[in-house]
Amino acid sequence: MSVLKTIRHPADLKKLPPEQFPQLCEEIRERIISVISDVGGHLASNLGVVELTVALHYLLDTPRDLIVWDTGNQAYAHKLLTGRQEQFHTIRQFGGLSGFCKREESEYDTFNAGHAGTGVSAAVGFAEAREQRKQAHKVVCVVGDGALTSGLTMEGLQQAGGLKKDLLVILNDNQMSISKNVGAISAYLNRTITGEFFDRIREETKRVLGKMPHIGEQVQKMASRAQELAKGLLLPGLLFEELGFRYVGPIDGHKFEHLLPTLENVFKLDGPTLLHVVTKKGLGYGPAMDDPIWFHASSPFDRDTGSPKKKSGRPSYSSVAVNTLTGLAREDPRIVAITAAMSEGTGLAAFEKAFPERLYDVGIAEQHAVTFAAGLAAQGMRPVVPIYSTFLQRAYDQVVHDVATQNLPVTFCIDRGGLVAEDGTTHHGAFDLAYLRHMPNMVVMAPKDENELQHMVKSCIGYDRPVAVRYPRGSSLGVDMDPVPQALPLGKGELLREGTDIALAAIGVTVHQAMAAAGRLEREGISAAVINARFVKPLDRDLVGTVAQEVKCLLTVEEASTMGGFGSAVLELLSDEGIVNVPTKCMGLPDRFIEQGPQNLLREKYGLTADGIYQQAKQLLAHVSRKSAVA
Repeated sequence: MSVLKTIRHPADLKKLPPEQFPQLCEEIRERIISVISDVGGHLASNLGVVELTVALHYLLDTPRDLIVWDTGNQAYAHKLLTGRQEQFHTIRQFGGLSGFCKREESEYDTFNAGHAGTGVSAAVGFAEAREQRKQAHKVVCVVGDGALTSGLTMEGLQQAGGLKKDLLVILNDNQMSISKNVGAISAYLNRTITGEFFDRIREETKRVLGKMPHIGEQVQKMASRAQELAKGLLLPGLLFEELGFRYVGPIDGHKFEHLLPTLENVFKLDGPTLLHVVTKKGLGYGPAMDDPIWFHASSPFDRDTGSPKKKSGRPSYSSVAVNTLTGLAREDPRIVAITAAMSEGTGLAAFEKAFPERLYDVGIAEQHAVTFAAGLAAQGMRPVVPIYSTFLQRAYDQVVHDVATQNLPVTFCIDRGGLVAEDGTTHHGAFDLAYLRHMPNMVVMAPKDENELQHMVKSCIGYDRPVAVRYPRGSSLGVDMDPVPQALPLGKGELLREGTDIALAAIGVTVHQAMAAAGRLEREGISAAVINARFVKPLDRDLVGTVAQEVKCLLTVEEASTMGGFGSAVLELLSDEGIVNVPTKCMGLPDRFIEQGPQNLLREKYGLTADGIYQQAKQLLAHVSRKSAVA
């Protein structure tokens, strides 16, 4: 009989004897593996936190007691235990369960979380709100060891330690974030008493005690126990004690005989407490344990082998950008690359293989990554920061204050610009064009295909100023590649088609869709010009201005927010040039957070396809015709 099927809500969990928990955990892992092998998702981190999730819901009175998951991609078991078993197969699908915690989805999801490092600060807020409202409930934050590299996590810890309010932070230590953890804090957590000095002291102590009659064996046992306690005292615990936390651990996060009594005891403590729990990422599924990096966020895979079910024959945009960068680095020793714990996700593994001493992984510390790059650039280097669009948002002030105001030659390779599919709301790169183009000194580009991308990466190094080149998630188009990348003239777009009825001004991945729409319009006798803008800033004023005055109307297209983005830039240009007689419409993402779903489905929904552009062009032309008839 299935134990998992008897759990509709955490209250049902409390009816089980703890002896059944191992079977329950096995069933939870089986369900997660079965679903994620079909639809893709965050596998390894979720397999590692199953026992901890069961223990928390068993001992706490959720949702009255609050669990804050720092980045909700480790909350799949949490979803299965909180009334979402029947919907679990829809996770990360259009209209289905979110792959992260989402308050709109369940009262058990206390805080929306897609980016690492937010959990402790939110939990401190929850704890303080409890005090202000004279309530009495537990607040628990589960945070991964990788998030300790995030400055926001440390800021939250230091305030919590100062407030001295009742709060439990559980450090889920699996030695991984997305990539392998790096930096001093990771080394601090992973350090063990195995050095030559400690080995010598331990062996000498055993020898001496062994010669003591009657009591030597007992004292040796006491000394061994003292050594284990000393690990917590001398190593990771001291850091958190100095921050004002009572430190407990480390304990095995997969053994209920450790988890349950320890949690019961720490729940009785007052003030801020940190429980250090050691877990194994991917536990219960061999391929995920062997390759936790790929299985952090995998595509659908063969259950038996762990191999991806589908492989595109075309290179990803990420790999094209990094391969170009790697080739340039062979010729220019000033080029270095920086990643914020996303070496594999941004394709930088190839760069690291070629130049291990020129790749810097700073951990989940996007703000530091940008200012670190600024420091390098100020001393004559050419730093390149490949980073997801949604993560660069976290370093907005650093881009402005430390890079743009000093006009430093830092290149931002903005990966996953636009719609990113199943990761959804917190991960779509919708705002980058808008939040970058208003910065003085900044150059903002987006290629129409992978061939243009290699030319843009080449261009970035030579512009001698801040540059952002933005490209989408996924496989490239498969166009022919020029053998050698060439620098593009700064601020110059290209006219792909001439036309007299309507102009389609497009940027990035929408360019090829605009070309297809123009072909369809031509077959109906409508003459459509197509502009590949290339640059959002500086915009090609001559090209856009000239074409705008030769057509009846203008349609801009971008896979980004229309508020403040490429279309807004075109409208500003027309206003500045006094071109006020050209009806213009801006196509792009609306003023809302976009839901999860396959890229093609979302593009179709928001009209960012050849058909959508065609339909909008027809509507705009019809509007112009009606106005002309009235006039």
